[in-house]
Amino acid sequence: MTRKTMAALALMTLAPVLAQAEAPRQNALNLSATASQEVSRDVLGVSFTTTKEGTDAAQVQSALKQALDAALAEARKIAKPGQVEVQTGNFALYPRYAPKTGQINGWQGTAELQVEGKDTAAIAQLSGRIATMNIARVGYSLSREAREKVEGEVVAQAIARYKLRAADYARQFGFSGYQIGEVSVNTADSGPMPMAAPSMMRMKAAGMADEALPVEAGKATVSVSVNGVVVMTK
Repeated sequence: MTRKTMAALALMTLAPVLAQAEAPRQNALNLSATASQEVSRDVLGVSFTTTKEGTDAAQVQSALKQALDAALAEARKIAKPGQVEVQTGNFALYPRYAPKTGQINGWQGTAELQVEGKDTAAIAQLSGRIATMNIARVGYSLSREAREKVEGEVVAQAIARYKLRAADYARQFGFSGYQIGEVSVNTADSGPMPMAAPSMMRMKAAGMADEALPVEAGKATVSVSVNGVVVMTK
C-alpha cells in the first residue's frame, strides 16, 4: 500500500468524525444564571507615607529612615499574626532638577508603611499615634475566610437557578427535559473600598493626633455566575 493510499484512507476515516464535530449541536441552548450575597468587609488597610527633600542625598535618606523607623516602632506594638500585618512599602530617593539649567539642585524621597488586618480598632487607634508619617490611603476589603464562608451558599444558589432556568426554557420550547453540557462556574467579589482619609497633619494641627481614625467597613458583594450549554430532550 502506497503512502498516498494510506493518507486517503485516513482522510476517509476522519471525515465523518470531523463533520460531526463541526456540525452544530441539535437542541442546544446557551444559558447563564447568577446569584450574589452581601457580607461585611472585615479587613482594614491603612497606608502611611512621608516625603522629605533637601540638598544632600544622604541627609534626605536619613530623614526618611528616621520617619519610617519611628512609624514602624509604633506599628509593631500592635502587630499580630492573622490580625494585624505590617510591611514597608516604597522607599525611593531621586534627584530634583533646576528648571532653567537642568542641573541637580536637590533631592527628594518618599517612604511608605502599610498596615492591614482584622483588628480594625487597633489599626484605627494606631493611625492617631504615628506622628512621623501621613495617611495616604484607607480602605476596607473582604478576607478570604469571610468570602469562602458565603461562597458555598452563593454557588448553590446560582446552580439551582441555572437548573430551574434550564427546565423552564426546555418546557417552553416543547421539550420534557434537558441534559447539562459544558458548564463554567465563576466567582467574584467587589474589590477594596477606598475611603477619603483626613490628613494627619490637619489632625495634629487640630490637637487630635492621639484620636482614632473614624472608619466604616460597609458591605462587599460576593457574586457567582454559572454559564454553559444544555441540550433539551424529548
